[in-house]
Amino acid sequence: MADMKTAAYVCSGCGIGDRIDAKQLERIAQKEGKMQLVRGHEFLCSAEGVALIREDIAKEGVTHVAIAACSRRAKTDAFAFEGVAITRANLREGVIWSQPDTEDARELTQDMADDYVRMACAELKRMKVPAGNPDRGTSKRILVVGGGLSGMTAALVAAGAGYDVVIVEKQAALGGRAAQWHRRIPYRNPYDAPVETGIAELVAAAGAHPRIKVHVNATLAQTKGAPGRFSVSVCVEGGDMVTEEVGAIVQATGFTPYDIARLPELGGGTNPNVVDQAGLERLALEAAAKGEPIRRPSDGGEVKRVVFLQCAGQRDDSGAHLPYCSGHCCLTSIKQAMYFKDASPSIDTVVMYTDLRTPGLGEDFYRAGQARGILFTKGRASSVTADGALCKVAFRDLILDEDAAIDADLVVLATGMVANSGVNIDIPEEERQKMEVKPVSVLNLAYRQGPDMPQLKYGFTDSHFICFPYETRRTGIYAAGPVRRPMDMAQAAEDATGAALKAIQAVENAGLGRAAHPRVGDLSFPTARLEGCTQCKRCTVECPFGAIDEDEKRYPLFNESRCRRCGTCMGACPVRVISFENYSVDTVGNQIKAIDMPDEFSEKPRILVLACENDAYPALDMAAMSGAMYSAFVRVIPVRCLGSVNTIWITDALNGGWDGVMLMGCKKGDDYQCHFVKGSEMAAYRMSKTDDTLKQMGLETERVATYEVAITDVARVSQLINEYVAKIQEIGMSPMKGFA
Repeated sequence: MADMKTAAYVCSGCGIGDRIDAKQLERIAQKEGKMQLVRGHEFLCSAEGVALIREDIAKEGVTHVAIAACSRRAKTDAFAFEGVAITRANLREGVIWSQPDTEDARELTQDMADDYVRMACAELKRMKVPAGNPDRGTSKRILVVGGGLSGMTAALVAAGAGYDVVIVEKQAALGGRAAQWHRRIPYRNPYDAPVETGIAELVAAAGAHPRIKVHVNATLAQTKGAPGRFSVSVCVEGGDMVTEEVGAIVQATGFTPYDIARLPELGGGTNPNVVDQAGLERLALEAAAKGEPIRRPSDGGEVKRVVFLQCAGQRDDSGAHLPYCSGHCCLTSIKQAMYFKDASPSIDTVVMYTDLRTPGLGEDFYRAGQARGILFTKGRASSVTADGALCKVAFRDLILDEDAAIDADLVVLATGMVANSGVNIDIPEEERQKMEVKPVSVLNLAYRQGPDMPQLKYGFTDSHFICFPYETRRTGIYAAGPVRRPMDMAQAAEDATGAALKAIQAVENAGLGRAAHPRVGDLSFPTARLEGCTQCKRCTVECPFGAIDEDEKRYPLFNESRCRRCGTCMGACPVRVISFENYSVDTVGNQIKAIDMPDEFSEKPRILVLACENDAYPALDMAAMSGAMYSAFVRVIPVRCLGSVNTIWITDALNGGWDGVMLMGCKKGDDYQCHFVKGSEMAAYRMSKTDDTLKQMGLETERVATYEVAITDVARVSQLINEYVAKIQEIGMSPMKGFA
């Protein structure tokens, strides 16, 4: 660090200079912060202000820059200086916009600004300039697992963008499940009739594209490596092994229809005249090939009436079947009812539903079905029994609130989608071995945390459902189509396009040694001081993304391009040997120790707020922008994720005289909103263990509190702070003051 040169720049624009003494901040940066170069400017984000910083970097050799101005979330383009360590002191949103503009508040407002400058200087001196991942990606090829609609679409999008693609399909030909369908739901105007699937054209395009290589009758035997340098062993026809070097992977392995045999009460698996939607598509294809109408499976008899039972084995709250809606089924039933109406308008077609879901322009398709004479009735079927060659459907009429029955030649069950996700790695191996149908791995990942991607509780691949829908918890591997969530063909094609673009982003960023998301462009990565490592394995177990394996000596082995830079490993490490170049136990610890701590008689408590940079910190910024005021007794430090919070920060803060610590993280649970999946959950668990520490220190357990804060909690976040400050004032000042 001998060549480090620090500089602090204090902005007085946006009203900062009108509310606080900017010259005093410059003096603090120079005398207390020990900055080697300190400058003030009235409009630092202007072309002139940015040029001033660039000139100092070029001519003065500045390597570390502290900018005291607006929030680190603002003016990111203006304050982007390559090859320089940068920190920000939030004087605008974090101080003047969050505090009342009154004479009484002036002193406390200045105290806040002074401390934020001290904290920025303290952080900067512990930061290093990130050099980037040395193990940079060498391959920009993209592997697509699955050759159905989603897989072929992803492959053609990537190939069209100039990237080489490898498709691995386990069946003998491309096409997937959609190749077994007669028609598809309309996806463009006029939305009034089923249309050709277009699968044959996709198969031809994929097979003829010079950038697309296809393996059929093939599976993945092993996938190892990381984004930009995956090495995939493909078991091809005949049992031979082929190695493909790829940079990113799209998993488009589709779905399996829910087993109709699990619905015997509706005739599933027992009555040949009861089929699921996939079964009807096969009947329609066979009939079209013969130039005949669809006939009754049992005896080839004429179909005069067909009944479609919606939500068969899905949207079930008993626990016996699928609890979710598969999204496409209502429109698919309308499409299939039109097969019969197109063949003969005299055929009775009845769609029995509890709730009919035809989102978007599907409503036009629904009206077209009504116009053709399809009958829609609100009812819930209780049984389907054989009555000679006919089926008798017993149901509850939900409009008349009475039991009824109807005869049909054919009954079609709208069963749900079951994702082909592979092995659920969250289920212990011994439990998997007891399963009636043992899951087969799709990716066969050579990862410490398991052979496939983590799944949600219903078997779909896990992702941040709001911000990163295409993501999985394995960096550089993207899910597309019904393996990610239930969807129709149009949605699957759009989904595949998004996944292909994310795969392209992954290979490009891997080649530059930087993160793809959510810290886009971040060059930092975790390193471990192995001589201090106790081999406790907490980092390898708690990493949400499977980025850490173990070497032959059982030490953590970081796969940097798998890493998403959340810092969960750093928060997990009990001996504090894991750090990032620009984010570490020391960079935050120094900030905690840097403030001017009032004595216990001042009646000025100090509350440390460790706020998630993705949700809580933006919410605080927006609260200030909206005019919400919160206590001047808090000092906010943004953290990459609450999962990165090391308990030593809490201990240091309390030992240093801080009166309370607030942790603000994202919503956890099934509908988690954490960008890094389990950060809030792990932080809450770790903080639950601090009660004993607090009692040993003679402190109240209320002095450490964890809150869930969404980015939308703009009105709530300032209220949380004010209520917590009031609670601390009621408890009293920390007895640890003066002992640091």
